[in-house]
Amino acid sequence: MNNNHRIPVYVLSGFLGSGKTTVLLHMLEHCKELGLQPGIILNELGDSNVESHLFKGKRVFELLNGCICCTIQDDLKETMDELILLVENQPLDILFIEGTGVANPLEIQEVLLSNPYIDQFELMSVITVLDANNYLDYQSVFSSSAEVRNLLREQMVCGSLLILNKTDLIPDGHIQKVKQKIRKITGDKKELVESRYGEVPMDQLFEKRIQSYLIGKENSEAEHHHHSTVQAIKLEELPPIKQKLFAKWLRQLPSNVLRGKGFVNVKGSDRLYSFQYASGKTVLVPVPDLTDRKPVIILIGVGIDVEQINNEWKQFCH
Repeated sequence: MNNNHRIPVYVLSGFLGSGKTTVLLHMLEHCKELGLQPGIILNELGDSNVESHLFKGKRVFELLNGCICCTIQDDLKETMDELILLVENQPLDILFIEGTGVANPLEIQEVLLSNPYIDQFELMSVITVLDANNYLDYQSVFSSSAEVRNLLREQMVCGSLLILNKTDLIPDGHIQKVKQKIRKITGDKKELVESRYGEVPMDQLFEKRIQSYLIGKENSEAEHHHHSTVQAIKLEELPPIKQKLFAKWLRQLPSNVLRGKGFVNVKGSDRLYSFQYASGKTVLVPVPDLTDRKPVIILIGVGIDVEQINNEWKQFCH
């Protein structure tokens, strides 16, 4: 590679369950249509990635047990070094980096804009996905923590394109209120796009948006917050479950459990199901050809009482 052929990089950011992966899958489908060879760096809070089957056949690099901030920056640099060596023999046209739901995009930018990576990769855009359905609750002092509010602010301030997703779940008047709240934090200059199911025009998603203000003094001196109360809990050795009862159990979890995902066996079926839980909704999809996967539930939230969750799961199983 030379400086005239840097690999374009798109960073996807957004809080837990906002729809980052859905947006990424749309972008990857567009790359396929154009015949582009993408690379993907996926970051997970826990020690398991339960969404890797969505990227089958793609060049995927996993960073586990972190949020690409501070301590895991070294791991990200190692992955970038590996990419630089790989593309000498296996050309890469574009790179996507999806942070965890609690990642500060500033930390990723710092790596990409440092030597030697700035000569090999070109940061095009930081796409921040926001959950319209839960935004006001996340910003409320009565229903969220200061940690969640600060994290959302970091993600919005660092984003160069803001996607207000899941607008189909709220009335139009409510959408305008959410947008006004967002603008109070970000100002009026950043593009804010409404979306349903992560669908955004491709020309907007792939537009180069990184400007000097993103890497100026204000961001370079920003604090590196450690989101210490954000946890990922893994439940294993799971019995087959009844689909409706499982969805009910998820809805009855404490409100500080914000996200759930994993694989489960459903009673009456011999297939493994992938599940996603966010915004109080559960979606189960049968997944073929995953004989090496075992049922597992990953729950992510802020200040979770692990013992309480384990006890509630045991009660559910019996």
